[in-house]
Amino acid sequence: MKWERKDILGIKELSVEEIQLILDTAESFLEVSTREIKKVPTLRGKTIINFFVEASTRTRTSFEIAGKRLSADTINISASTSSLVKGETLADTAKNLEAMNPDAIVIRHSCAGTPHMLARLVKQSIINAGDGAHEHPSQALLDMMTIRSRKGSLSGLNVSIVGDIAHSRVARSNIYGLNKMGARVTVAGPATMIPRDIRELGVKVSFKMDEALLDADVVMMLRIQTEREKQSIFPSLREYSTFYGLNKENIKKAKEDVLVMHPGPVNRGVEISPEIADGSHSVIMEQVTNGVAVRMALLYLLTGAAA
Repeated sequence: MKWERKDILGIKELSVEEIQLILDTAESFLEVSTREIKKVPTLRGKTIINFFVEASTRTRTSFEIAGKRLSADTINISASTSSLVKGETLADTAKNLEAMNPDAIVIRHSCAGTPHMLARLVKQSIINAGDGAHEHPSQALLDMMTIRSRKGSLSGLNVSIVGDIAHSRVARSNIYGLNKMGARVTVAGPATMIPRDIRELGVKVSFKMDEALLDADVVMMLRIQTEREKQSIFPSLREYSTFYGLNKENIKKAKEDVLVMHPGPVNRGVEISPEIADGSHSVIMEQVTNGVAVRMALLYLLTGAAA
């Protein structure tokens, strides 16, 4: 199929065919990162702006690396180094960036819906690198790519997402994507971390870790999002780890070849024990590697290089 979208704002709006195209394109870019000279001329002459109003390590760095490996000119802007600190509105900042005529703007913001607003304001392609607790489409795509590469297909798999579902844009994007690709999704965590209406997204809900792990092909552990919580929603980190942490004992409930995933950053000893994070089931570092390839694919498709 031919790519026709101007923006990548969320997984919810993507079709199965579009997701497959992104994943197939990303797989074709994996080889570039293994070369001695990790660069292809595909986006030479293109300009990518990474505008990260919210802090990030993996996402920001991988978008920057993705652009540079495609030979694009990559510009990084953070809130602290932009005119936002001088009182300029985000809309005015966006219009000024548009006037400089880049080809794509990658935006991360703590407010849900910010990328959608920018997509309506500017002519450039907008890529959502995470907006509040709404969506994180490139993370879900790299997660699906990782699962597909290990399992051959997403269809029919049992995927358990455990942790702070209420505040997790990663969980929301993965639920949309995995359901579309035919997986069966279970979400688990304390009742205070599970949205009341989450079942409407087509998932099974469990409040018991052992139940969530039973027959799981994939277990995706989520970080405790303390920066998004207005008040404590569980008694202590120790208690959370006791009941909802993944460790060498409860992982035995899952399938023998279960994949363990985490979007990072990992709170070792809280949501996941060190021996599991570094163990044979873990594909956490593979997720990071695949993240560069997925973001190369998004930049390639959106900037018209694939037309």
